[in-house]
Amino acid sequence: MPASRDDLLRFLADLGIKTATVDHPALFTVEQSQELRGEIAGAHSKNLFLKDKKDRIWLVVAEEETPIDLKRLHETIGSARVSFGRAELMDEVLGVSPGSVTPFGVINDTGARVTVVLDARLMAHEVLNFHPLVNTATTTIGRDDLVRFLRATGHEPLIRDLPVPPGTSA
Repeated sequence: MPASRDDLLRFLADLGIKTATVDHPALFTVEQSQELRGEIAGAHSKNLFLKDKKDRIWLVVAEEETPIDLKRLHETIGSARVSFGRAELMDEVLGVSPGSVTPFGVINDTGARVTVVLDARLMAHEVLNFHPLVNTATTTIGRDDLVRFLRATGHEPLIRDLPVPPGTSA
């Protein structure tokens, strides 16, 4: 049984990590979540659940507006070419469904199958926001506390400047 939102928040509190959680209607896209801007301070993210050709699983966490060149991403993160992972695999490994993807999902990845990649542009912000395993709330956490959480779950994050598609800027 995957961890619940309450399990996650208790785990964070047990680590001494302070968070704030705001409930809201279900959000499935970055566009929908942008309607809440101004109500929740801090950087907001997009989270890509990916699998490479060698069956390694990746969770790429970036600032919501950052364009990512998926064709070149593998060069930056040290993987084989990547594509989006199936919803069934996401549920199996992270215990979440599409629309609820979050770095907090690694609390359910007890086998440390997922490699977490944090975008350097996102990590330039002191305060970050993610779904707490469900897309009906947003939890605010400090940047350094996110890294502490990831390490406490056995996931040493990679912090990288993610490649942007040709002709765009980050």
